[in-house]
Amino acid sequence: MSNKLVEKTVNLSLVGVDGNAYVIMATFRRQAQKQEWSDVEIELVLEEAQSKDYNHLLSTILDYCQVEDND
Repeated sequence: MSNKLVEKTVNLSLVGVDGNAYVIMATFRRQAQKQEWSDVEIELVLEEAQSKDYNHLLSTILDYCQVEDND
């Protein structure tokens, strides 16, 4: 039961990232681009993230982040 706009995640941890909304979005965008997300996929996530308040933004971005274990 997923209502995600894009069915993939970026390998990204927001621990230690500045809590400013613009910094969070830029960090997500940069990592998604590195992982070859299309501009459309990135914009879908960021538009949804910005559609409500800060908590929604953070929650939305986190929904698309998954730290991969590199062991």
